[in-house]
Amino acid sequence: MSKPIRKRVPVPGVVVYPRGKKWWYRIELEPDQLTGERRYEYQGGHGTEDEAWSAALTARTENERGQRVNRSKRTVAEFSTEWLASIRDAIKPTTYTNYVDYLDAYVLPSIGKRKLQDIDVPVLNALYRRLLTGGRRKPDNNRVMYDYWTTRCVAGVEPSPREIAAHCKVTIYAARAAVGRYKRGRLPVAKSAGLAPKTVKNVHRMLHRALSDAVAWRYLSYNPATHASLPRQSRSGRRRRGTTWTPEELTAWLKVAMQDRDAGLWALAATTGMRRSELAGVQRDYLSISVSCGKCVTPQDLHAQRCTSCGSKRLERSGTLEILDTRVVVGGKAADSDGKTLSGNRTISLDTFTIPALIRHLAMLDEERQAFDGDYQSLGLLFCHPDGKAIHPDTITRRFNRLVDRAGVRKIRLHDVRHTYATLSLDAGVDPKIVSDRIGHANMAYTLAIYTHRSTGRDQDAAQKVAGLMFDAPEDQGDDEQDDREDTAGPEPHAA
Repeated sequence: MSKPIRKRVPVPGVVVYPRGKKWWYRIELEPDQLTGERRYEYQGGHGTEDEAWSAALTARTENERGQRVNRSKRTVAEFSTEWLASIRDAIKPTTYTNYVDYLDAYVLPSIGKRKLQDIDVPVLNALYRRLLTGGRRKPDNNRVMYDYWTTRCVAGVEPSPREIAAHCKVTIYAARAAVGRYKRGRLPVAKSAGLAPKTVKNVHRMLHRALSDAVAWRYLSYNPATHASLPRQSRSGRRRRGTTWTPEELTAWLKVAMQDRDAGLWALAATTGMRRSELAGVQRDYLSISVSCGKCVTPQDLHAQRCTSCGSKRLERSGTLEILDTRVVVGGKAADSDGKTLSGNRTISLDTFTIPALIRHLAMLDEERQAFDGDYQSLGLLFCHPDGKAIHPDTITRRFNRLVDRAGVRKIRLHDVRHTYATLSLDAGVDPKIVSDRIGHANMAYTLAIYTHRSTGRDQDAAQKVAGLMFDAPEDQGDDEQDDREDTAGPEPHAA
């Protein structure tokens, strides 16, 4: 008796068929999202019809659950191009530029030609190790210019900025700024062959985001960056020590800075902790200053010295500044932005030291507008060039460095003035929540953890208070009874 022929129940979207000595399957996928055309997945190499059916049904189930990842020859470089195009309009220009730089300089030269689906945890760990030991690819133009400048000076001929630019293949502006730094004693610091741990972590964060999107697009079944081993960042490297000024250093710098054309800008930086991008992009219309009489409360002109009603000299000045717009550097060029974070949009009160500086600054702007007449560019910026043109943020940094050198104080970054403001505010007893709001942080905890530094004021006070609970008197005080008598006698009377 012949064996009955077994008939399979048809499965919609699944076809199994022989090709040569092997069995293949074809399953129907979801239509193309843009064109609506049907799409299919093919796979062969199965020894029997049953094996092909089992593989086809498994693949169909995984597709329906969103777990199916089709094999692809797509490389990391090809995926990177697609990924960057998809996120360009969803992130800030500065973030996009950083991602492009990270990929071009650190990722694609090492793994760009590898298949995306071949990237696993060991591959990423090896990439991070290589970046730490020898990942620096960008040329150190500052060191190259300095070496050429010193060689020529030793030979008795100081090279001109134009000569340096031609020999070192940099712009004339970079060469001119470099010569100025060298003459002021700002010499380049040798850089290691490897990247800093923080830079490697930034590369990792970008890869984690990119590979997460690859999982969402069903290019990968999992994100290998989730389990990659990140380099350890030493405690000393998390925040450079000594990056804040003492009150004496800040005062010494301000004495020099207040003689500069941009005295109002430097006053704001010191008394508000504003970011460089905020200083470069703040609008004049967002500055509000009012002058009133202390006796008759009559509104006065901005530049008034006496009350127009009673003649009193007791004029009270108050003001606020609304910070909304910023000006950032993208690919070396300045570009307008809407701020670093939502909490960066804020309104801050101004002190009686900063307000007069800003009043003088406004008067200077009006004079410059009249001098340039029709050639003046009315961009509405509070801080600009004499002809009204916007200031490049890097220009603010260069001017700051020159003032630091002129004042003879410890060299710090412009952004460290912001750290100094936060630290001095907390040392002065200002509520941390108010400090956080004034410098534009999302919460108070971030301000305390990131933007404050160990200072001698609070630390010394805490040490003395705790020690006082443990010991009756310091060991170097001599006779205990004499100390007791002095403690109970009260303060000495002032001499007549």
